[in-house]
Amino acid sequence: MKKMLHTVAAAALLATTALAGAAHAEGEKFVWISHGPDSDSWFNVIKNAIKVTNEQMGVETEYRNPPTGDLADMARIVQQASAAGVDGIIVTIADYNVLEGPIKDAVAKGIPVVTVNSGTVEESQKLGALMHVGQPEYEAGLGAGKRAKEAGISSFLCVNHYITNPASVERCRGFADALGVDLGSQMIDSGIDPSEVQNKVKAYLTANPDTGAILTLGPNSAEPSIRAVKDMGLDGEIYFGTFDLSSEISAGIKDGTINFAIDQQPFLQGSVPIQVLTNYVRYGVAPANSIFTGPGFVTKDNIELVESLAGEFR
Repeated sequence: MKKMLHTVAAAALLATTALAGAAHAEGEKFVWISHGPDSDSWFNVIKNAIKVTNEQMGVETEYRNPPTGDLADMARIVQQASAAGVDGIIVTIADYNVLEGPIKDAVAKGIPVVTVNSGTVEESQKLGALMHVGQPEYEAGLGAGKRAKEAGISSFLCVNHYITNPASVERCRGFADALGVDLGSQMIDSGIDPSEVQNKVKAYLTANPDTGAILTLGPNSAEPSIRAVKDMGLDGEIYFGTFDLSSEISAGIKDGTINFAIDQQPFLQGSVPIQVLTNYVRYGVAPANSIFTGPGFVTKDNIELVESLAGEFR
């Protein structure tokens, strides 16, 4: 009997050890899927965060995106990742209606999903994701608008280079609400072609010379808008706020063309979802709530510190 019990105990120990080994496995494969086209430099920090976090966590995370920003192409990438049976998917909710089917299919297959960057906590929950990691966009726009209102601004132009993304509209709406005005025609669909953005901004400001401020939603709209403002001799004269950072935006802050940039801390958006999925797959644990990475404001007061980390961590 003793011998038999010893054998059973040994077998149980081996089984427990095997399970513990499985729970602590490394080399999990994740896919980080963005809506950003190849031309969008903002995602370079995301890519660096993925590289750093892969090394830290001992996992493999592949960054994938539609080269031209086509959302139908993005939906196919989600479907491909799901069909490949990856250990987890990280995905932006660039357009809920377009991505709902592929994301829900992945969740139905038992693939854990973390939504990131674009979209809302409510949309993430409806999709069945573990959580959302990003910036609450309406609140970020509201905070930007409060700053502008304190400066005496009552009218503005919102240059929306990605108007099909609901999160971008929320940024503009928050800004308008903080000023106490209707958004209406103060938001333009600029597209992402630099020359087209620049010309549309100049046309709007020419037709609406009393415009008090410009709000741009990232480098794709900010950089051509900077050139438009300078061409018209309005640099330093018109209140200018933007989302996100780039070398040209940083230069605009330093020379006084831009009053502030909103930093949603993309390094965290690249890194945190990988950490969450790794811990969930290995140990079955995950944060109970979504994680907000912004907004943080970059001004002349802190631009030097931010600039020293630009392109890699900020």
